[in-house]
Amino acid sequence: MKKKVIVTLVTAVLAFGALTGCGGKKDDSTITVAASATPHAEILEQVKPILAEQGYTLEVTVFNDYVQPNQVVESGEYDANYFQHIPYLNSFNEEQGTHLVNAGGIHYEPFGIYPGTKSDLSEIADGDTIAVPNDTTNEARALLLLQDNGILTLKDGVGLEATVRDIADNPYNVEIQELEAAQVPRVKDEVAFVVLNGNYAMEAGFSVAKDAVAYEQSDSEAAKTYVNVIAVKEGNENNDAIKALVAALKSDTIKEYINNTYDGGVIPFE
Repeated sequence: MKKKVIVTLVTAVLAFGALTGCGGKKDDSTITVAASATPHAEILEQVKPILAEQGYTLEVTVFNDYVQPNQVVESGEYDANYFQHIPYLNSFNEEQGTHLVNAGGIHYEPFGIYPGTKSDLSEIADGDTIAVPNDTTNEARALLLLQDNGILTLKDGVGLEATVRDIADNPYNVEIQELEAAQVPRVKDEVAFVVLNGNYAMEAGFSVAKDAVAYEQSDSEAAKTYVNVIAVKEGNENNDAIKALVAALKSDTIKEYINNTYDGGVIPFE
């Protein structure tokens, strides 16, 4: 009796998935995308009418984790996903044996230098303290941003593996205070500047567009590396539907939406 009930429940769940579009692709005119809620699914909603004009129906399913969106694309259940940057994609492929590729870079979420006790980088003085995140990736991004703005110079070639030990020239003798990322905003009243990634900046009440004294530009090494992409299973990157999706996401209409909606916290990738 129990076996019959289980089979019936599973059948019902599968049927519900098919009816609601959760089971993935139906035909060549339907594009199914797995996405995280913000900003990815929000941006995709704006793409629907653009694709509709070309004869495509875009179906977006929101996932709350970073594993299933890749699994459902690898299995072929979904055509693409939109939630991750390239280092995560590469790491996932290596660890999970998947075959996912970048079909197009869409946006990045910039690191910014924000005011502490000083409000402009021109005020930097000998011995000032700047707080940065202490995890490997985010610290490197912070140091590269400081380098891009003339505060320090890093050793050649260290790139996104840079740490304070890789500072080659420190003309202002700044002290780099390394803190867990969530703690950095809390010392803004004690240091000259803080360097933050987008989500912690917003949680601290900072606006990239209004408050950052400097932030990563689209041609920076970090922006190019951490651009959020449309990912597909290898071999599908040149499908007409995927090309149409990427082109729509990179259209002037979507760029305008991103720029008007996220206050600099999300920036179209050129």
